[in-house]
Amino acid sequence: MAKIFQVTARAGMTRVVEPVARGLLRAGVSPNAVTVTGTLGVLVGALGFGARGHLVAGALIVTVFALTDLLDGTMARMSGGSTRFGAFLDSSMDRIADSAVFGAVAYWLATEHDYSAVAAALLCLAAGGLVSYVKARAEGLGMTCNVGIAERTERLLIVGVGGLLTGLGVDPALEIALWLLAAVSIFTVGQRMAHVYRQAQLVGRE
Repeated sequence: MAKIFQVTARAGMTRVVEPVARGLLRAGVSPNAVTVTGTLGVLVGALGFGARGHLVAGALIVTVFALTDLLDGTMARMSGGSTRFGAFLDSSMDRIADSAVFGAVAYWLATEHDYSAVAAALLCLAAGGLVSYVKARAEGLGMTCNVGIAERTERLLIVGVGGLLTGLGVDPALEIALWLLAAVSIFTVGQRMAHVYRQAQLVGRE
């Protein structure tokens, strides 16, 4: 399934991330430490800046720390693979960060009385959680669910770009980004449910 970030873009990102990951591992930094640090950075950007209307600073901070989602995974792979606790921690921190980002966006938009955009932000929050739940539930039942038109990093980048442009004076950018993201997230839920349904049907025939 095509992703918003194409393979070539991800390969380019990998060339940047891998040297950093090696350096951190040599320095004794664990993937779990990077996971927690990334989440704390997102919380600072979202709650400390974005919720107060400092959209440019908030978007930049959130975007930079959201990229640690690629870094900790690379570090785990280089160090022999993710542990069960590492995988659990990563998923839990992702949910905390996502809630902070969209909660902060919804709060700020409410202070601006932009209730249409508030609705979009809340829909993104609910749909994003459902995207993750569907995958986790499918994997818990022994099926795969690695489909969807946008992964978590891309979703945060979409809202980050929208916030950055709005902070720079392009007023409708954030609301457009939120409605786009809501649509992408809902579509991804449908893709994943259909993917799991097809697997369940095949299993039922065996």
